[in-house]
Amino acid sequence: MGLLIILILVLFLPFTVSKVEQNLEVFLFVMGLAAAFISGILDASLMYKALIDPIKITIAVIIAGLLTKWLHSQLERSILALSRALSPRLFAGLTVIFLGLVSSFITAIIAAIILVIISNVLPLNRESRVRFTILACFSIGLGAALTPIGEPLSTITVSKLDENFFYLLNLIGPEVIFAILMFGFLTMLFVNPRKNLKGQDTDQKPETYPHIFIRGFKIYLFVMGLTFLGSGFEPFITRYILDLHPALLYWINMLSAVLDNATLAAAEISPAMNTETIQAILLGLLISGGMLVPGNIPNIIAAGKLDITSKEWAQFALPVGLNTMALYFLWLFVF
Repeated sequence: MGLLIILILVLFLPFTVSKVEQNLEVFLFVMGLAAAFISGILDASLMYKALIDPIKITIAVIIAGLLTKWLHSQLERSILALSRALSPRLFAGLTVIFLGLVSSFITAIIAAIILVIISNVLPLNRESRVRFTILACFSIGLGAALTPIGEPLSTITVSKLDENFFYLLNLIGPEVIFAILMFGFLTMLFVNPRKNLKGQDTDQKPETYPHIFIRGFKIYLFVMGLTFLGSGFEPFITRYILDLHPALLYWINMLSAVLDNATLAAAEISPAMNTETIQAILLGLLISGGMLVPGNIPNIIAAGKLDITSKEWAQFALPVGLNTMALYFLWLFVF
């Protein structure tokens, strides 16, 4: 009951209480600690894991901030020149496709850094910038899962199943590549570059170094909270969810929107499962991971650097994610 209350609070408070949204990192940290405490797993090993897990993402966010500050003029000229040569709309769509396809080799973190830099200088108004970033994060989150080096979910899955490097590419490659192409097409439909030709919505002062490092610390706290939250829910998942039908698991895995998808994959996937079940579990986790800011690494990096609020993210990402989930449900379980 305590875990269910925490889950409800995590799902709804960031969108209904402004103070929670403004202090989302602290809120998730507290909720994560509470979940781990209720589950009785708040020990030294979990504390160590929670301290170590956020380091790579935090470094990535700080690097993205520093690169944007130091190289902003050069990057802006190059990106704007290329976007004009291709047309900004086509450039945005191709960027979403490219980052999705290469993220499994350069990792989701590096792809997210590149996304932040491009998004920050493209000639987009606020609404289009948010949409472009969200669609790109969907693409990166899916594409990064195609090899064991792309993101933690794929690493854990391949290791747990004791499979080869190209196992996930063979298992979910066609579905993931189709989704990446679809998100690229949606970008060209929903992103309007024409309203602002300078690449910024308003005149912005360069970020200060303290601001860059403070954001990095907030991301560190954010990911630490997600580590506690994901670990705290493992006993709940093991007891109530694992024996459900794959079609139910597919939809229940929308929990990936707020819980770490690598943790969910580690708890759910077993070598005893058939390939259809594993495929359904993975696609449910990967698609829903883009629906809310905590869902995956690219979301956290991009939303933190570009100051996208939880409400802004959900307003566009939830409909996109739910429709994509429905489309793939029909493909997996009906046709």
